Amino acid sequence: MFEFAFMQRALVAAVLIGIVCGALGFFVVLRRLAFIGVGISHSAIGGVALGIVLGVSPLLTGAAFSIAVALAIAALGRRQILSEDTIIGVFFSGSMALGVVLFSLQRGYQQDLFGYLFGNVLAVSGEELAVLAALGAAVLGVLALSFRALFFAAFDEEVARAYGHPVDALNSTLLVLLAVTVVIGVRLVGVVLVEALLVIPAATAALWASQYRGQMLLSTSLGAGAGVAGLALAYRFDLAAGGAIVLVCVAAFFTSVALRRLLPG
Repeated sequence: MFEFAFMQRALVAAVLIGIVCGALGFFVVLRRLAFIGVGISHSAIGGVALGIVLGVSPLLTGAAFSIAVALAIAALGRRQILSEDTIIGVFFSGSMALGVVLFSLQRGYQQDLFGYLFGNVLAVSGEELAVLAALGAAVLGVLALSFRALFFAAFDEEVARAYGHPVDALNSTLLVLLAVTVVIGVRLVGVVLVEALLVIPAATAALWASQYRGQMLLSTSLGAGAGVAGLALAYRFDLAAGGAIVLVCVAAFFTSVALRRLLPG
């Protein structure tokens, strides 16, 4: 199965997105940022479409656009002009609408739009994989360097401020990391499914591990394992790879819920 070059690239990409989403998903679940992740993931469509129209890398324009949306959500949320979910809803719908309009300007836009809505990890080129790997490494690097401060701020922002941590900057950093991760996932599993990879492995890990180190390790392992297992199922049964990867995550979650009910303690 993995003797083919496209499957080798898909394997690396699937493991990459599993590890990155699993690591960042720890904070998404801890901070209850799932809806923000949905808003940013759908906003990425506007940036991707802009790149296609301008003839530049959709991944880079998608990342820039998603980061801008994430920072705008954070800034407006701090000013408390409107509730955060309302702000997210505005950017969610506006960015999606912009993306659909820009895609419609291109011949064959339905195929392009479908590809970014649902992704295609099997079609990742070597050049795209290099860009995705660089973005993923950047996310993991920043996350490692700022982990303690992010973890501290996640539990008690006021105490974190009292200890001199720049809480607003940390919150913005987390949203930027989320935006970049979403762009990686959009290319591989699509806008519709990337949020699942940010939430389900981390939620499953939280059922088994009480310490944050254990949760982080288990979340990344589940994400990477789901990528490999989903690819294998997709190849064996001719399934959509992105959907197969997410269904493996879902199966692991509900199996864990059932086992936790059966097992003592």
